Amino acid sequence: MSKFFISRENIYGDKLKITGEDVNHITRVLRLGTGDRLTCCDGMGKDYCVRISATDKKEIVCDIESAFKAETESSIKVTLIQGIPKVSKMDYIIQKTTELGISDIYPCKMSRCVSKPDGSKKVERWQKIAREAAKQSGRGIVPSVHDIITVSEAVEILKNTDISFVPYECAENAYLRPVLTSKNDVKTVAFMIGPEGGFDKSEIEKLTANNINIVTLGKRILRTETAGEAVLSMIMYEIGDINGGL
Repeated sequence: MSKFFISRENIYGDKLKITGEDVNHITRVLRLGTGDRLTCCDGMGKDYCVRISATDKKEIVCDIESAFKAETESSIKVTLIQGIPKVSKMDYIIQKTTELGISDIYPCKMSRCVSKPDGSKKVERWQKIAREAAKQSGRGIVPSVHDIITVSEAVEILKNTDISFVPYECAENAYLRPVLTSKNDVKTVAFMIGPEGGFDKSEIEKLTANNINIVTLGKRILRTETAGEAVLSMIMYEIGDINGGL
């Protein structure tokens, strides 16, 4: 059954309405109309099974048949802090980490970032990519793509989670699994990935000075657009929901 995200303000009593681009998709692409069923999600973890009761060019009104907690979210919230790469790579990173269960994405301006995007316009576009990927993958929430941050701001985010770490190609004998299994009842995890040029030495020194775990991902160096989804998969398998655990 097709799934669409709606604003909570569009839910009222035993009805809800769908607006925006989804109206055209539902009526013209899927060719659904009065009496057909859909799944809607408020983007905050609650799903609604609904039946279309009325349509026009601007909105679709639906009767709510049932409401229930989305079953597609992990019990842990994972944050990615991503050194800003070239445009197409960031699009890919947002799409794939959304599919794998990321909760928050913070683009980070770093010393070796090649791309210098206009913050507000890019973030708006990135949020739309996250929304579409969340819809496609059946998520119960739409991950938040935040405004661009600095390394100093990234450090504060890393310090305020249950588990945090930074993969670094020059790290030796410091592996990810011991970090992920170092605590019980983990609710929040955050990690930071460098841009195409990697981390500047001063950035690693700042992270180390703030007691952030610096880890290796093995003998091979991953591209920035590969690293985030690879690490997120490891997290979700080890302490998330991919292995049927939490």
